[in-house]
This record gives sequence, structure tokens and C-alpha cells, in this order.
Amino acid sequence: MNETSFSDLTPTFFLQTFVLELMHAAEQQGKTHSEELIEYIARTAGRFFEETYREERNIQDALDLESYIELIVGLKNKIGGGFSLDSADSQCIRVKNSCCPFGGGVTHFPELCRMTSSVFGGIAARNFGYAKVEITKSIARKDGGCDVSVYLNEEEAKERPGLEYGHRNSEEGASNMTDLHSRIEESMQKIWRLKSPRPTKKQPPVIVARSPVMQKVLQAIEKVAPTVATVLIQGETGVGKELVARAIHAMSWRSGQAFMAINCGAIPDTLIESALFGHEKGAFTGAVEIQQGVFERADGGTLFLDEVDSLSAAAQTRLLRVVQEGELERVGGKKTIEVDVRLISATNQDLQERVDQGLFRKDLFYRLNVVKLSIPPLTQRGEDLPYLVQVILKRLGEKYNKTVLSVSRDMMQKIRAYHWPGNVRELENVLERAVLFTVGSEITQLDLELLSSAAVAGSWRDIKEGVVADAERNFLQASLRQHRGDVKKVAEAMDLTPRAVYGKLKKYGMDAGQFRVNPGLDIDR
Repeated sequence: MNETSFSDLTPTFFLQTFVLELMHAAEQQGKTHSEELIEYIARTAGRFFEETYREERNIQDALDLESYIELIVGLKNKIGGGFSLDSADSQCIRVKNSCCPFGGGVTHFPELCRMTSSVFGGIAARNFGYAKVEITKSIARKDGGCDVSVYLNEEEAKERPGLEYGHRNSEEGASNMTDLHSRIEESMQKIWRLKSPRPTKKQPPVIVARSPVMQKVLQAIEKVAPTVATVLIQGETGVGKELVARAIHAMSWRSGQAFMAINCGAIPDTLIESALFGHEKGAFTGAVEIQQGVFERADGGTLFLDEVDSLSAAAQTRLLRVVQEGELERVGGKKTIEVDVRLISATNQDLQERVDQGLFRKDLFYRLNVVKLSIPPLTQRGEDLPYLVQVILKRLGEKYNKTVLSVSRDMMQKIRAYHWPGNVRELENVLERAVLFTVGSEITQLDLELLSSAAVAGSWRDIKEGVVADAERNFLQASLRQHRGDVKKVAEAMDLTPRAVYGKLKKYGMDAGQFRVNPGLDIDR
């Protein structure tokens, strides 16, 4: 809960709270509702702010670089930001930020950064013809500050991530990403329907990719799927590596053939070779008949090897031959069998490190690592969390025949704050327990171990640094207001040199001149 008292209520704080509550309400309405709302508000408000700026300065023609910078920096600072110009030329404008206009609550809604992108990008595109906005650091993602780059040259921006505006505007870019997401999802569901033709309560697999890091994964899937390249998927436990492997298969020309998945770490060393390559009758005690391994059963299709790092040395040697030659021999057999399999491997370990330690064959590593996809943990996917929650709740509601439709705002804040060592799998387990014991349509209690020793240690460092920075910024701001922007007097009050004060002004994105012009201005509010 917020600790601000009623007597401290300000118009800005009221509007911050109103917007954050509006975002939480929009989250509950569906997958794209809040993003569409954010985009609409940002576009229309951006036009209004630009028109207001033009009227005040009587500007009829397109804004020049200097006016554009004054507009976007001034706009953000007047509503409580801490923006300052970092660099600018005809190719790119970079600004930095030390505090967010939405206040501390923005960490629960990192998707609000899209407002900054759309306001900055929309204004730039209207005046310069093109813009791409890249947010490399964000307070919302707990980076301690924001770094925003507005690229004005399409060629310069070509290899940079971000949202585009102008003749290839953000609407088209968002439309392209939505279309890609839909095509991947439809391909996966088509396979699901063929596999499960009878009505079932079990839902088809869904990839949630509202965050920039997961959208990069979708783009990588599209590029690699049509090829024959082997793929190595790296990611923590529970991030959805098999889901990505299924998406690659679904988007490939092998989608009509089998997809086989096997967890190498779940099978004893004595049985793993038989499971992978099959065995002949009498190959070992208990081998009473011929058995095909997963390579043979996946012939023509795709084989997914999870926890490939756990393979024994003997299994690695056999696997290398299949990857190199496309042929194998069953355990206890002498006949060479040709197989045509697209191989996708996955690991939650650093496979290169295991190679360096002599625990994994270097030649096999190179064969598996032709294309590497890294799946980010949930801590880097803040924008995905509300949508993941909605997908999981829908699935659980059908499984248990319950109508639990949402989580309360307090619980969503806890979900965003938690470090999720088990990632999506842990999120599913936590929500499943909550659904079972929830009465009504909204989850108001979650079983999260927020006070684990690791979390406490990490959060204490963050809290300590944040408290010191807030105290310093607040004192500096009060001194600037008291001395009407006189840096020399502020330096005396803080027992610092004027040079040190200027350094702190730059650090917090403050301008002493603002206090000389308007001594009542409070840029932290």
C-alpha cells in the first residue's frame, strides 16, 4: 500500500494514482487492451502538447532540433520527471532521466514506458519524417534511471531495437509484431488440433510476448524456423524452452511431421542411449524386443532434447554421429539406420563453461550451437506478467471449473516484485494454489516467500542506495528553491564546491536555471 498521507495529497500524486489504477483495470480486460489504451493516450496527448508549444512560441513550420529537445525535455520535467539532454545531432537525440513522472508505482507497470516512446516518437516523426525510440534503461524496470534515444535517421536506426514512427510508424511496427505473434500462435494451435481432435479442457500452448526481450525471441523464431540449422536454447528453469522449440517446429516445413521431446536429465545414464537411439532384442537384460528410440520416431520431424548438458560421455559420442552423419545404430545393433531429424537442444547451464571444464564435448557443442536462442527470465519480462497471469487463470479456471478472473492490484504488485527463481512454472504453481483456495472472482492472497535471505540482501542494497539518493536529491531541490537557483549558495549550504553541485545537478537531471525563473517549481512533483 502507498504510505503517502491524505494531507500530502497533490494533484500530480492524484493523477499518478489514477493512471496506475486505470492501467491495472485495463490489464484485467484482455491481452492488448492496456497497450492500446496507452498508445491512444500517448498519441493524442502528444499532438496536444506539441500544438500548445507551437501556439505559445508562434511556430508555424516544422520544429527544428533545438525546439524539439526543448519541448520533450520541458514536457517531462514539468510533470515530475528528471530529464536532461545527454547528446544530440542530426542522427540521434539522447536524453536521460533520474525520476519518473508516474512516481515509484511505475515499477509495477513498465509498459507505461510506451507512453514516453509514443510521445517522443510521434512528435519527432511529424517534424523530421521518421523516428525510432529506444529505451535502453528504465526506472520502470528498476535500472535506477532512464536512457532514451530518439533516432531521426532510418539507416542509423536500422539495427537498433525500438518502436518506429513516421512512414514506417509504430502502428505498422506493432501490427507486424501482432501479425507475427498471431501466425506463430495459429501454427502451434493447428498442430494442437491435429494432435487432439477430440474436445478437451486442456488449452493449447501460448507464448506471451509483450516485452521487448520476448518479441526479439519471436523474431528469431521466424528467422530460424524455415532453416535446417540446429538450435540451442539457453534459459533458466521454467522459462518455457520447450514452448519455444514447439514454436520453431510449428513454423517450419516439418510442422506436419512428429515433434518429439525428451528430458535427458530425467533418464538414468544406463537407459539414456536406449531412449535416444533405441535397442535391439537382447541388447541388455530386460531388452525382450526391438525398440525404436526417439530419433527414429522423430524421423522427418523435430526432436527436442532438454537438459542436453546432462548427457553421459558415451551418449554425447553417439549423438555427435547422428548430428554429423544423419545415421545411428541401436544399442546392441550393427545395422546403420538413416534419420532425418531437425534437432533442437536446451540447457539451463552455461554449456561453453562445461566444455571448458571437460564435461561436454567441444565438437558436439559446436554442432548443437549453430543458432543460439536465449530465453529471458521473468525478472526481465515485466510487461509479460499481467498477460501471463490472465492466460494461466483462464487455463486454471477451465481445469477446476472456477471463475477466478483476476488478481488484486496489491497481489499484482507482489507478483511483479517477486524474483521468480522458477519462472513461469513457479508462477503457474503459485496461481494454481491460489485459485484452489480463492472464494470469488479475484485473488487477494498469494503464497510468496518474499522475505528469502537472497531477496532481503538484494532489496536492502537497493533500499539503502535509493534512500541516500532520495535524501540528497530532496535536499538539493529544497536548497535550489530556497536560494533561487544560486549554485554558489547551494554549495555553501551543502558544504560542497560549486563544481560538485553541478555534478549532482547533472546526476539528477536538474537545471538550476528553472529555479531562478520560477522559484516555486517542484520538479520532483
